[in-house]
Amino acid sequence: MKRILTAVIVLPFLIASILISSLWWLFVLLAGASMVLALWEFYLLCKKLQLKADPVPGFVAGAALITISLQPQPWLNFLLFLLVVIVLVIATLIRAMLRGAPFDKMIGSVGATILGVLYVALLGTHLVLIRTGFQPQLSAHLLSFFFLVLMGADAGAYYVGRAIGKRKLAPKISPGKTWEGAVGGVAAALAMGALAHFWFFRELPLKWALPLAFTMCIVGILGDLVESALKRSASAKDAANILPGHGGLLDRLDSLLFNAPLIYYFAVFYFNI
Repeated sequence: MKRILTAVIVLPFLIASILISSLWWLFVLLAGASMVLALWEFYLLCKKLQLKADPVPGFVAGAALITISLQPQPWLNFLLFLLVVIVLVIATLIRAMLRGAPFDKMIGSVGATILGVLYVALLGTHLVLIRTGFQPQLSAHLLSFFFLVLMGADAGAYYVGRAIGKRKLAPKISPGKTWEGAVGGVAAALAMGALAHFWFFRELPLKWALPLAFTMCIVGILGDLVESALKRSASAKDAANILPGHGGLLDRLDSLLFNAPLIYYFAVFYFNI
């Protein structure tokens, strides 16, 4: 019940920020706040492993990535993203060196700081790029397709897995996931991809919509398993308890983070942006 109530509260704001072109700032605000909280949760997981990430360069780099994504020039974005990563690596190493002993924790600290930015902020910022880098109608169609497919896959996997799931998909990583649930997720993703095509996204033909939905589902499963492995490494059930019934923001963003660059660069090349 908590899972459904949380979705009912959040979804109207998300839908409005996607469909109403003048509310692009609301989408950026929601995405930015989600990434900040998810990055904070990631650093908390690192802390449980005695890896003291440096949040200052991490959050500054994350803010820089989001700011860069507000301008609609894909290749310039790519170069600026690369510049941010280079500065992040150098700044984090220098700050770790200046903090001094114990130096035996330096590599772990620097690695945790940089990985958090790359994993959460760099991947997640591609959602903002979709919202700001395309024509309003195409942006709305892409994001609607994106969330419809992934939410459908998530719901299909969850409910099919609960109903008939028996064979464990990855018992050492996520004991609750089953092969039956994965198949249910793929079926739901394909159904949502077809629905999106016939409902509002005719410019994306079925010969591309269905393979894209299938790929997104598989990539989403891998993203979910990676995040589960990170939590297991830190002996944590959830990244946090911010969202009732869902855990933390990182628990909700896991499949989205891996898929955001996929659909963005697909759109850039397919629609010749």
